[in-house]
Amino acid sequence: MSPRPRSTVVPGRIRRLALVPLAAIGLVLALLVAPVAQAAVLVGNDVSWPQCPASFPPTTSQFLVVGLTNGLPFTRNPCVATQVEWAADHAKPTQAYTMAGFPTSAQLTAYGSAGPWSATTRGGRLSNVGYAEGTYAAATIRSVSGWSPRMVWIDVEPRPAQPWPTGTALRRAENRDVVEGLMRGLRDAGRSYGLYSYNSGWQEIVGSWRLPGVPVWAASGRLDYPDEALDKCTQPSFSGGPVRLSQWVNDAGTLDYDRTCEPYAFTTLPVPAATLSNSTADFDGDWRNDVVARWAATGQLKLYSGTGTGSLALGRTIGTGWGGMSALETPGDLNGDGAADVLAREASTAYLWLYPGNGTGGWRLPRVRVGTAWNGMSAIVGVGDLSGDGRPDIVARRASDGTLFLYPGTGSSGWQPRSSIGTGWNRYSAILGAGDVDGNGTADLLARESATGYLWLVPGTGTGSLGTRVRVGTGWNGMTALVAAGDLDGNRTADLLARDASGRLWLYPRTETGGWAPRVLVSTGWNIVNALF
Repeated sequence: MSPRPRSTVVPGRIRRLALVPLAAIGLVLALLVAPVAQAAVLVGNDVSWPQCPASFPPTTSQFLVVGLTNGLPFTRNPCVATQVEWAADHAKPTQAYTMAGFPTSAQLTAYGSAGPWSATTRGGRLSNVGYAEGTYAAATIRSVSGWSPRMVWIDVEPRPAQPWPTGTALRRAENRDVVEGLMRGLRDAGRSYGLYSYNSGWQEIVGSWRLPGVPVWAASGRLDYPDEALDKCTQPSFSGGPVRLSQWVNDAGTLDYDRTCEPYAFTTLPVPAATLSNSTADFDGDWRNDVVARWAATGQLKLYSGTGTGSLALGRTIGTGWGGMSALETPGDLNGDGAADVLAREASTAYLWLYPGNGTGGWRLPRVRVGTAWNGMSAIVGVGDLSGDGRPDIVARRASDGTLFLYPGTGSSGWQPRSSIGTGWNRYSAILGAGDVDGNGTADLLARESATGYLWLVPGTGTGSLGTRVRVGTGWNGMTALVAAGDLDGNRTADLLARDASGRLWLYPRTETGGWAPRVLVSTGWNIVNALF
């Protein structure tokens, strides 16, 4: 059953469905008795305008999730303070939720130029508006004296007022820009966050966007049978994240119920590691793309954190003994824990190893072997989601004949059956998973042709195949290394790094229209490294 939208919109205001007396809540609780687990099941309610003191849930409610908005972004629930006061008076723990929304033209003008992203592109402006939605929610919390909710849930669902644009991959990518901005706004305000939605609504707005490291509050709609809410606790969630709360609506359609999902005890959850969509390079989880390099002389692996403005911080050592690896790549979050990982092929064994990242620039141990006999591949490339299922994939080129294979990721350190997606790829001296280069919302490849020095864009279709290549540059044979590190200058378009023969590292920024902005010198002395990724 489709969930009931959280708000019903009527002209001039947002109308919350009225609360009814909870004389029957004891029966509902009895039907939802769970087996012994690590934490007792708690049953509560989510509330917002106009559920003010006269219509609060009964004292039998075990927790509240308090709405911060009056149904739409940049509006405030006028009774948030009295709802929080009621919860405190009745010793009820609280969390909060805030509505995400696609900006109006006025909101894009008002908020699009201020925030952590560059305002030179539409994607950057949309992310900045989302960031403002997050900071607005955090300000609402601060306006209530002494209140510090343990979680802020981001409500992502269709609505008739200020609707999300839908129907194309580009529109869904722009919606993700907004939601990512909101997440970053809450993170920068020191707030833990999660996602509220349901399968069809999530797919309609953001497509197959998987965020396995972000907790979920799952909606199940009107309660038809007692275990429906429990089912949401155990079934895969709309985004792949762990379900911590589930919601349902009573038979009359007038009251939201919520329950905790074992073993969650309505406690504080850690802030999720940031995982930028359409990128595999945010290794330290700060919402800025990074570069990893191996020093030739020592085999040290060093992380060069991106600043978000086109430069790199000083390198810091994140590993030693990496000289025995014959291929290195940042493929994104392959194991589904929410943090970006590193792939490495061991020269002596031809094993392919996954080194799980911890989301802060370090490692979760131990490493995991994810393949054998990979010495026959002359290129191993993290491409993001090329297949369109929301999970990061890789492509690999077979040295013997130049066949390019797609290895779709399972989201849990493994691969679905590979498929051939092209032949003749031995003509290229570099293959890069460059993100969304052409700006249509799907992942693409860049390839440098050995004979000509041409740089080719090979567009992804979003369904696991490749389109017709387009030449996007000449004279690239003078570069000794090419790195697709995603958006380095903060405008939400995929950029390129290149090292020349003298060891200078250049940023080649991409523009919103698919061209190149003037290149920028990042730094010098990069000939001391023999792997950049």
